[in-house]
Amino acid sequence: MTELVVIRHAETAWNAAKRIQGQQDIPLSQRGRLMATGWTVPQDLRRHRWLSSTLWRAKETAHLLGHPEATPLAALNEMHWGAWEGETLTDLRARHGAAMAENEARGLDFRPEGGESPRRLQMRLRPLLARLAETRQPSVAVAHRGVIRALYCLASGWDMTGRAPVEFDRESLHRFVLSGGGTLAILRLNERMRP
Repeated sequence: MTELVVIRHAETAWNAAKRIQGQQDIPLSQRGRLMATGWTVPQDLRRHRWLSSTLWRAKETAHLLGHPEATPLAALNEMHWGAWEGETLTDLRARHGAAMAENEARGLDFRPEGGESPRRLQMRLRPLLARLAETRQPSVAVAHRGVIRALYCLASGWDMTGRAPVEFDRESLHRFVLSGGGTLAILRLNERMRP
């Protein structure tokens, strides 16, 4: 069994405005930088290998947590929201009405216009999970909300339909364990990083 710990990047101006970032390379806001510098990473993670998405908000968060050496991997990038990046869900729901509701009801097969589905994101993550399981080196990944939700779905079997069984706290880390072939299981969710 190999531990995989996932941390969501700190806040950006687009997060505060509830705008969908997707793969837009938005930096942390000043508030986000202060947020990340206030987080305390548990001592047991100091010897883990550190990874991050290639997007600046994740790389900067890893740096502020004391890990500028974190390896950037495109597999950890946020779900691509295509033409909807920069929009808000409220505006999209108002503009697309019933079509948006039907799309959202598809769960893992929800697909933004010109973007990728959560299921496609999972497919992007699976080879990385298999490699991490094979190397057996505990790792911390600084990534994104969509990545955390996709991993949770792989571990729990939730298909993203209906209300989410768990809310992921922004200032928490989430512990998973990997077994043979990259099979994922939940160890502990929402472990707070603030004292």
